Amino acid sequence: MIHELKNPVVKTLLNHLRDTSTDAFRFRHIVHELTRLLVYEALANEPMEEREIETWQGKDNFHFLREKDLLFVTVLRAGLPMLETTMNIFPEAEAGFLAMKRDEKTHQSVLYYDRVPESCEGRTVIIVDPMVATGGSLCDAIALMKTRSPKKILTLNLIGAPEGLDIIKQKHPDIELYIAQIDERLNDDKFILPGLGDAGDRSYNTPA
Repeated sequence: MIHELKNPVVKTLLNHLRDTSTDAFRFRHIVHELTRLLVYEALANEPMEEREIETWQGKDNFHFLREKDLLFVTVLRAGLPMLETTMNIFPEAEAGFLAMKRDEKTHQSVLYYDRVPESCEGRTVIIVDPMVATGGSLCDAIALMKTRSPKKILTLNLIGAPEGLDIIKQKHPDIELYIAQIDERLNDDKFILPGLGDAGDRSYNTPA
């Protein structure tokens, strides 16, 4: 249920994110590009519907993804650039927002904002969250979305630590996780190594 992208283009882009000389504008741009690559993989087997459209040769039928069945949920704020990308690709899809804060003493996530539809029955929920460190916030987001009865849950992530991914596998083996890079490990402060720093801070030039 964990799918790591192996393409050298993905690895090159990801390693540009690690570079501390990459400014916020380029950081967000690279996140956009990586998200496109992840969403292409994640939705490769999503069902399509036939629709009649007007073409330069008149009306004809073609197949399209059912965008209105897609719900992209971001974990604020680091996931915002990923959400922007998915909504640009699928403008008829719906967005949801979860805000979680890490308790620096317990390393557990605390949910303090939930703006997601109460029912997701029959829909594909795609959670976008760049970092999977301990797996706590993503586990909590998945558990919350399961209470909304979706058809299935996918997650799109940029990097993760084996420890956090193992937790996801143990607690939620029924979801599909697409990730650009699985890094080496967590350090004693539960940060990913080699990692890329705080994705939210680097995306928006937030002071430390």
